[in-house]
Amino acid sequence: MKYIKYIFISSLLILTGCTLEEIDNPNSPSEETFAQNATQADIQLLAVGLEAVMRNDIAFHYNTVSMLAREYYDLSGVDPRYTGELLKGPLDNNGFLTTRSFAAWYKVVKSANLLIPAVENSAAGFDNQTKNGYYGFAKTLKAYALLMVANRQYTNGIRIDVSDPDNLGPAVSYEEALAAVMDLLNEANANLSGGGTSFDFNTTIGFDTPSEFSKFNRALAARVALYQGDKQMALTMLNSSFFDLNGDLWMGAAHEFGLTGNDLQNTLYYVPNLSGQQFMIHDSWVADAEAGDSRVEAKSNLFLDEDGNPSTVLFDGLTADYQIAVYDSNVDPIYLIRNEELILIYAEAQIGSNNSAAVNAINIIRTAAGIGNYTGATDDTSLVEEVLKQRRYSLLGEGHRWIDLRRLNRLNENYVPLDRAGDNIIEAFPTPFTEGL
Repeated sequence: MKYIKYIFISSLLILTGCTLEEIDNPNSPSEETFAQNATQADIQLLAVGLEAVMRNDIAFHYNTVSMLAREYYDLSGVDPRYTGELLKGPLDNNGFLTTRSFAAWYKVVKSANLLIPAVENSAAGFDNQTKNGYYGFAKTLKAYALLMVANRQYTNGIRIDVSDPDNLGPAVSYEEALAAVMDLLNEANANLSGGGTSFDFNTTIGFDTPSEFSKFNRALAARVALYQGDKQMALTMLNSSFFDLNGDLWMGAAHEFGLTGNDLQNTLYYVPNLSGQQFMIHDSWVADAEAGDSRVEAKSNLFLDEDGNPSTVLFDGLTADYQIAVYDSNVDPIYLIRNEELILIYAEAQIGSNNSAAVNAINIIRTAAGIGNYTGATDDTSLVEEVLKQRRYSLLGEGHRWIDLRRLNRLNENYVPLDRAGDNIIEAFPTPFTEGL
């Protein structure tokens, strides 16, 4: 049976393996219960569940796309497929490297698809402003999930319409998927504009009113516009977002984590120098950095042995000296999008029309990293290279490098080091076998 058909909301099942199974739980409400005559408390539970389910497998998504770009390796030896299949290919279309994130992102889509009619049919009798708040929230997060899966599948296509699991919509191309995501974001933003002054539920990712959440929505739209190659649209979207050239680079929407109750930990945090936690930055990331770049010290940790001496990690013919350290603890937030990315989107979008504005934005990032102003050539090609370099260091491990290289036609050996005979560059995950696209 198809993966999409059996993806249920977070409050009804938990993704624990590589496949999903239908579970009947007499002690929990069913999908049908929520879809018709749900109470206000039920609807609030669905909204909170939609946000929560996005966190469940986020680390796997970031790890796999980051490893494809050789930002870092998993040299822990826990599963040799991370240094074998993922770096050599071909990817098994029925293996967990392919199916796990595919299922996880469509689980988010399914949760949003359940929330929307549940709000409409709720016994609570919500007014239009309250409904619009829910709709704008659900559609924004649905668009985010569809963008994530589209970026993984790329030319292999995805389904946008999965509202009826017995009658799934057709597969669409990457370009069509981006257009559909943008349409959904715009639709969500229109809902948010009519969503009143507050949400009927609590959100923990930030931007906790409809008008503030609209700024998050527009930031995502700017990212999509950049992927579409529409620089002017990207700039327009930025103007309505939380983008701020003078603002905190870490301002943005983020998943929160905790250690109490049934909360989740940030599993992208790796304990320094601990065996089994050897997620190691590619040596070139450190070697290629400009002298004094504070991002190197902030995001990498020289791996030490039990005696406190530097220790090169070796596994499966791959070696590295620095452990990735983007996060300082297992409760650090994981960002969906933040101001540093928006400034770099702004810089890239200005190239070709206002290169001086692009340089100014680049300098904001460089100054924050302690490396001073850009002094290189200011032709379009040189500035694209500089933006790409700053994205490499500013957004390490945040799921961008593989996509950036691909969309800028640089997914090749000049940018992706192949350290062993037989290693290959993979541009897309295959369609899961059970989907039959």
